Amino acid sequence: MIDDRRLLNTELPDPTAAVERIADEFRAGFEMIEKIRPPAVTTFGSARVREGHPYYAAARAVGRRFAGRGWTVITGGGPGVMEAANRGAQEGGGQSVGFNIELPHEQAPNPYLDVSYTFRHFYARKVCFVKPAEGFVIFPGGFGTLDELYESLTLIQTGKVMHFPVVLYHEEHWSQMLDWLRGELLEDGFISPEDLELLTVTDDLDEVVELVVSSYERRSAQASARTV
Repeated sequence: MIDDRRLLNTELPDPTAAVERIADEFRAGFEMIEKIRPPAVTTFGSARVREGHPYYAAARAVGRRFAGRGWTVITGGGPGVMEAANRGAQEGGGQSVGFNIELPHEQAPNPYLDVSYTFRHFYARKVCFVKPAEGFVIFPGGFGTLDELYESLTLIQTGKVMHFPVVLYHEEHWSQMLDWLRGELLEDGFISPEDLELLTVTDDLDEVVELVVSSYERRSAQASARTV
């Protein structure tokens, strides 16, 4: 039984050991973060696409472009879009980071990682995705990608993290979700108009990179101005 399932077992008599393991994993994750050269962008997307798929090619190109601008690329460290972005980062001369996760069906780390760590708990891993990031780039994917997308939006919306760009790649893929957000959540008053502004969708790979980089440069300039 993997750790998350064991911890959530209501028959567990004493969670002390599990809590200590989680704390140890957070410490190890933060030690890995110390190895990341800023600034960094976190990229999510499907593990199921392979080389030759358009999303693989796009993620590889984006990783290369970020590296060319001096950025570190962080992914979930597995195959598919994650592998492609890490591969592009290395090809572009940048730092490539993978935060993998133990799963019942093992997800091996991809071979394009300069910094790598495999987590046992999703929540510790998620914190380490967000902590060093100056932006998120979301490629099409499944439940895990959607989970990471909505968690990032929730953290920004509630002010738990600073407002950084969340960029969705491939407008056609995301169009129905965005229509639903506007037509259901917004019309029913469950979100505010400004919440939709947390998301940007584009098919332009150069724009993907520029949205994240320019936002970081503006924030850096504002921070410098405040210290003068």
